[in-house]
Amino acid sequence: MKSKQTPTWIILNILKWVLLITLLAVAVLPVVWLLISSLRTNLELQVSPFGWPEKFQWKNYLTALSMASLPRLLLNSVVVAASAVIVNTIVTAMGSFILSREQFKGRDVIYTILTAGVLVPVISFMVPYFSLITKTGLYNHLSALVLVYTAVNIPVSIFLVTAFMKSIPKELEEASIIDGCGFFRRFSQIILPLSRSGLVTAATFCFIYSWNEFVMAMLLTSSIESRTIQLGIKFFTSQFITDYSSMYAAVIITIIPSVGGYIFLHDKIIGGLTAGGVKG
Repeated sequence: MKSKQTPTWIILNILKWVLLITLLAVAVLPVVWLLISSLRTNLELQVSPFGWPEKFQWKNYLTALSMASLPRLLLNSVVVAASAVIVNTIVTAMGSFILSREQFKGRDVIYTILTAGVLVPVISFMVPYFSLITKTGLYNHLSALVLVYTAVNIPVSIFLVTAFMKSIPKELEEASIIDGCGFFRRFSQIILPLSRSGLVTAATFCFIYSWNEFVMAMLLTSSIESRTIQLGIKFFTSQFITDYSSMYAAVIITIIPSVGGYIFLHDKIIGGLTAGGVKG
């Protein structure tokens, strides 16, 4: 039997769509404006910031790539982000396996200490990280950024992957033990393959953070040879003039990898976030 749509239901439905469309506009319109602005001239931006380009200035992207050693900075960002993801994934996989599948005294305390880092602002680590990196001689090296980005993402990665591994039925592991699987084989052949979605989710968050991070990169590097793409954007501003069109083009270039990676891995990310809440 078809339910009757009351005036209250209609009003609530309209309000729901108004809210959703508003949130979508808040998220999408700035990116659309940035894309359009990257195809305009600086004069057009100064005269009418929200206008349409008289002619699409695709050369702004070539200018962006030729200025501020952007290709080198892009390569640095790729190396740092990829390395941080690899190290973070290895450490997270092993740590989460111990915390989720093994029973030992103090396990919950260790898990609480590790995941408590999620609540600590990253900015509060600036002084300790700077002191440690300087004293170890890693200042102005890409390896310093790799270690810092890996460490910063450990708490959220442990939280996600541990919850995912806990949702894997224990019967699978018990059956493997009966078949003669040892500790390492249980980890590498049973739990690790079943945890791909959780690991992909953690790796994606780690990559997005490593690719977009600015403060630590600014703090721990000082030369173009070791700086990342996010620092290259500020080179479009000089003492007397700012090349806004090329700067906006550079920003569009920098957000493509993170957005593209999220779109490509969207299903696995959602699966990894929700699997920990399912008891199986």
